[in-house]
Amino acid sequence: MAVLRRGAPRTLGFSVALIVSLILAGLIPALLVPAEARADGPPPTATPIDSGLDATGYSGPIGAPGTLIAQVPLASPLTLPSAGRAYRILYASRDVHGRPAVSSGAVFLPKRAAPAGGYPVIAWAHGTTGLGDDCAPSVQPRSSRDTTYLDHWLDQGYAVVATDYVGLGTPGLMNYLSGVSQAQSVVDSVIAAHQMGLPLARKWAIVGQSQGASAALNAARRATALSAGSGLDYRGVVATGTPANIEQIVSLAPPAPVALPAALTVYTAYIFAGFADARPDIDIAQVLGPKGRELVADARTVCDPEMTPLASGIRLDQLLSRPVSSIPGIREALTDYMGTPYSGYDRPIFLGQGLLDSDVPAPSALSLYGQMVAAGQPVELHVYPTKDHSGTVLASIPDSTPFLARIMR
Repeated sequence: MAVLRRGAPRTLGFSVALIVSLILAGLIPALLVPAEARADGPPPTATPIDSGLDATGYSGPIGAPGTLIAQVPLASPLTLPSAGRAYRILYASRDVHGRPAVSSGAVFLPKRAAPAGGYPVIAWAHGTTGLGDDCAPSVQPRSSRDTTYLDHWLDQGYAVVATDYVGLGTPGLMNYLSGVSQAQSVVDSVIAAHQMGLPLARKWAIVGQSQGASAALNAARRATALSAGSGLDYRGVVATGTPANIEQIVSLAPPAPVALPAALTVYTAYIFAGFADARPDIDIAQVLGPKGRELVADARTVCDPEMTPLASGIRLDQLLSRPVSSIPGIREALTDYMGTPYSGYDRPIFLGQGLLDSDVPAPSALSLYGQMVAAGQPVELHVYPTKDHSGTVLASIPDSTPFLARIMR
């Protein structure tokens, strides 16, 4: 494992132009491990268990962002082995248009007794599960990787507050990789959890993987402002497998005779589905081919494990009928929708990246690190040369554990 901190040599910094040129030339997919080699992929989507809190058609009062609406004990098949108590919650937030909306989520407490002042809190921002209501993590068993990972934080004495994000298991569509919406969901989940009558400390940090790394960093950039007046004390963020600068690649994607790893095609379909909902004024369908329209329609409801075989082998010239860049203003619109901030952070940042990551190729996070260093941000980068997208999560524990312990003192 290699580590770089702010002020370290910038030899691992990649330019956005380099990432784009490599992707469009088809070189990055050729250099990466096959998509089939992804470690510990998600289990097949099961029949959802709502724990007696069906939020899919919620139409009651919402209230201010962060208002706790309901809490119920989490069904036993959905809890974590290291959790002493677990709950499913419904709380108020905002959607991608800034309108009042609701999000569901889960709250886990350690088995050990709470320390004086309560359990410090980790806000867990989950990775890609899909956009359909059945894909919400709080109604599905966690993957073995996520179970091990979240159990680790519970064993360390942290309470875990795990949002589903607005629109995932609740009314509306979850806008995949929307920076503002997902940031709001993360912060509001912690504000709401502090209204449950549980022994929770004011201190909290954010931890996220993949889609959740984007959510975590967007939330970290806005945490102090979004939690103002709540009495919370935000301390920092851990992000692994961060999909940064992806909007630059998507905005330049051509209808080329190249098949990307299935995971990248799935993510692209989820991006287009979420973006189309967020920006109805921009007709993304105008650049999609028949296969692309079909896949993006599936993306609105089909969960990640079932989307992967649908996307396998689809070439860019089947997904697209013409370049995405042919849509006027698309690059700026995508950046506004899903860009990951590289400046303006007021607390420490931990970036973890596997070099064998074929889901979010390493240049993505490495370019973000270079941008953050150039902007003078309090960032450190941890590189795992032999790990892929999923493997980086657990491999980062020996480094992220002391990082969190330090910032949560």
